Amino acid sequence: MAQIIDGKAVSLEQRELLKAQVEKMNIKPGLAVILVGSDPASQVYVRNKKAGCAQVGIYSESYDLPEETTQEQLLALIEKLNCKEDIHGILVQLPLPKHIDETAVINAIVPEKDVDAFHPVNVGKIMTGDYDFLPCTPAGVMCLLSHYGIDPAGKECVVIGRSNIVGKPQAMLLLHANGTVTICHSKTADLKAKCLSADILVAAIGKADFITGDMIKEGAVVVDVGINRRDDGKLTGDVDFASCEPKASFITPVPGGVGPMTITMLLKNTVKAAQLCSDKLGE
Repeated sequence: MAQIIDGKAVSLEQRELLKAQVEKMNIKPGLAVILVGSDPASQVYVRNKKAGCAQVGIYSESYDLPEETTQEQLLALIEKLNCKEDIHGILVQLPLPKHIDETAVINAIVPEKDVDAFHPVNVGKIMTGDYDFLPCTPAGVMCLLSHYGIDPAGKECVVIGRSNIVGKPQAMLLLHANGTVTICHSKTADLKAKCLSADILVAAIGKADFITGDMIKEGAVVVDVGINRRDDGKLTGDVDFASCEPKASFITPVPGGVGPMTITMLLKNTVKAAQLCSDKLGE
């Protein structure tokens, strides 16, 4: 039976550390969250982010914009926030309405306030290993592995999914941790064989219960990044928990695994952004 990786507990512990850090700072970290439109899932995420800020002592501003907001209006708001001294992090909740170019919006945020770590400058820094911020979900995965004493060094690490938000940066972070990394995707030949080779398997493809017990080897560490809703309304991950849990050594549940860590890592990036700003002012 696998040991359950408890993302809720680790997240709470991390938030207590952040709260103590914020209390000692000579600057109050500030985060601006922008939501365009009324997507229900996005509204929940934004609410949770605001609650997280309050929990650790981060000042937050929320901008709820109507669906018909133009790209020019959104870019003008970002430009204003780029110059706002009490805001250290800017987050634009994705996805955006179809008439707005996500790339243009991401590129408009100055890299030192890009707490999602999506800007090309921050992506490049992650590639070289000399980074200020890490994308929140992959950073959360690495934090969980570290907490449970799971060292990727020398291990076969398989990442399923190649998105810019999770798959690619996750592979890079495992590589920086000296793992031997394989990235799999929809065009991968014999995916099952690749999965069976994994000491650490990270599933991030957005297909409910896609990874089954016959696709993992005995004793593998299974990290499920997926959040999918079944027909009955219940949440499930990309991993079929029931068939994988008996074979795995460690496994993340959905919900309660990687999910809680994502917002905590966003808070961590915001505190780091404020600290970097404070250090710069002190020079």
